Amino acid sequence: MGSKNHPHYRVVVADSRSPRDGRFIETIGHYNPLTGQVVIKKDRATYWISQGARPSKVVDGLLSKVE
Repeated sequence: MGSKNHPHYRVVVADSRSPRDGRFIETIGHYNPLTGQVVIKKDRATYWISQGARPSKVVDGLLSKVE
């Protein structure tokens, strides 16, 4: 997301069988690297992790910033 030289990323829950840029189940937050702003719904993140979701290395780092 975002525009040229202004990146903005969504944190999503996706099925591993979906393509990389394909369907996703739920948007649980967003990240703006220019300002360092991280907004993640912690309750939804913990729910999905309890259901067996595995966060990527980047999302795992973002989750540690939020807590």
